[in-house]
Amino acid sequence: MRPFPAVLSDLGAIGFALAGFTFWVLTDTSIKLLGQSGLPAYEMVAFLGMFMAIFLALYGLARGQVQVLLPKRLSLQLGRGCLDMANNVCVVIALRHLTLTLFYILVFMAPLVIALLSAVFLHEGLPWRKGAAIVAGFAGVVVAVHPWGSAREGDWIGYAACGVCVACFSVNMVWSRVLTRTEYPESLAFFSGIVTAAAGFALMAGHAAPLTPLLLGEMFVMGLFCALGTLCFYIAVKHTSAANVSQYHYTQLITGTLVSYLIWRNKPGLFVLLGGVLILASGLYVAASAREVATLTEGN
Repeated sequence: MRPFPAVLSDLGAIGFALAGFTFWVLTDTSIKLLGQSGLPAYEMVAFLGMFMAIFLALYGLARGQVQVLLPKRLSLQLGRGCLDMANNVCVVIALRHLTLTLFYILVFMAPLVIALLSAVFLHEGLPWRKGAAIVAGFAGVVVAVHPWGSAREGDWIGYAACGVCVACFSVNMVWSRVLTRTEYPESLAFFSGIVTAAAGFALMAGHAAPLTPLLLGEMFVMGLFCALGTLCFYIAVKHTSAANVSQYHYTQLITGTLVSYLIWRNKPGLFVLLGGVLILASGLYVAASAREVATLTEGN
């Protein structure tokens, strides 16, 4: 018995994508709050991966489907898990140096990079109009960062960390599109947590900051949000194209800006808003022109 239908409609996949990206906003909010405690990035992601793996293991036990957590292609899953680890560490670093709104504008380079990678490796098509929209999106990132100005909402450490996040996430998403032909979404999410936890705790052997019950509870919630977001994401990317799923990444700008204002009272500046509009417009065009791709099922 499969944990999810073998075929999910595009609308259903989009619903999972929206849920996944919303849960990830809550995860990033938890990470930014925890980052103020001064905990090392590798310690935060170690507990993130551990709690994520625990939640998914409990999920499998409750459904009597623990076997779906086991990887079928161990070496490929290990490589993908390492990308997740690098991405998570850089997310922690970036959120310490950027506002939540600017962070999401910068990581919105990912859907544009994914569209390029999907065209090259998955043959999902890249007509010249879509290519022009992608160029416009990258121009929006430059406007949002506005390196020519003196007043900025972040620094170059945050910008560099976001660049690594985009690279890791984009390759990971396209890679996951291929891996879901043979791997269960639950297995991808679970193994990612295992690899992240193992690498994080290995680094903690050199130095680990002391934890309080409050910090441990916050990391527990962070892991829950991440587990739910990751699982929803992998279900979505299995049942529709990588380009289609990636465009719903843009909903994080709305929820992220709202959360940033409610918690930190951050208001985006003019250049950030202009860059965000340009990125959003290019992303919507790419989404509208995305070619329909046949649903992947086991064995295709």
